[in-house]
Amino acid sequence: MDIYQWAGFVGMLFVVIAYLFLQMNKYTIKSLQYQLLNLVGAILLLISLFVHFNLGSFIIEVFWIIITVYGIVVNLKDKKIKKEDIKEE
Repeated sequence: MDIYQWAGFVGMLFVVIAYLFLQMNKYTIKSLQYQLLNLVGAILLLISLFVHFNLGSFIIEVFWIIITVYGIVVNLKDKKIKKEDIKEE
């Protein structure tokens, strides 16, 4: 296996572990750890696809990254709003 296949393999492990921890209730859908595992996993898979290209896999990883970044931004905004609400009380 070359370095790109290893990157893809590690990325796959990150995504699978994130999903496993979600199912085991160790993470929630809004936990930053869950989202970061998904994000890093998708990025590593995308890196591997630059060398070992597969159009379907490439497209799903791009969407996975976009959706995960969106989720992180929304969750961080929600946390900021909650902190501001607590300070106002």
